[in-house]
Amino acid sequence: MQTERIRLGTMLTPLSRMRPWDLAGKAATLDNLSQGRVILSVGLGATDTGFEEFGEVTDRRTRAELLDEGLDILTGLWRGQPFNYDGQHYKIKEATFYPPPPPVQQPRIPIWVVGGWPYMKSMRRVLRYDGVLPSMQDEKGQWQHISLDGLRKMRAFIAANRTEITPFDIVVEGETPGQDRERAASIVRPWAEAGATWWIEAGWQVPRNAEGLQAVRRRIQQEPPRVD
Repeated sequence: MQTERIRLGTMLTPLSRMRPWDLAGKAATLDNLSQGRVILSVGLGATDTGFEEFGEVTDRRTRAELLDEGLDILTGLWRGQPFNYDGQHYKIKEATFYPPPPPVQQPRIPIWVVGGWPYMKSMRRVLRYDGVLPSMQDEKGQWQHISLDGLRKMRAFIAANRTEITPFDIVVEGETPGQDRERAASIVRPWAEAGATWWIEAGWQVPRNAEGLQAVRRRIQQEPPRVD
């Protein structure tokens, strides 16, 4: 309601635990209200955030199947009616009710997808969409933020294999000191040089209370890091 240029998005939406048709309508509605400023980022989701406790699917393979089918449904519904879908997990018949208006952005709302390097099934999913949230596994098999070298390899793979001609973003996240612009630039610059197109200023450790809200506001007022 108060902004005109800032992009609006999620970080991130675990599509496997959502109803894709509901998400499609909400995202399209927000895209219309904001005059085309929505970005949707999706992934499998972190199972330690209540998946098992609330009866959600925890099996990684099944969640990947739900993610792929959910993305098919999202993009299909955004193209408009008539729409039918016959998947392993979702069956959709053509609806007769009046659907939400299509997104302002065409051919679709940009979709950023978590990509696990160097897993080809994950990377092939990335190639079909509009951006990647990179991750990789360490020697113990634990998922972690991607390294600079890993990002360079991922960028080279995408450049060599993506056939879409639409823009593509590589999104990394971290924290920079807002009060020290030179230091902030020195943190972000290597990622930009490695191929990142977006830097997400992440404050995962900020407490979720009034004090944390003030910290977030203060960091926003200090403006994002700049490398130019």
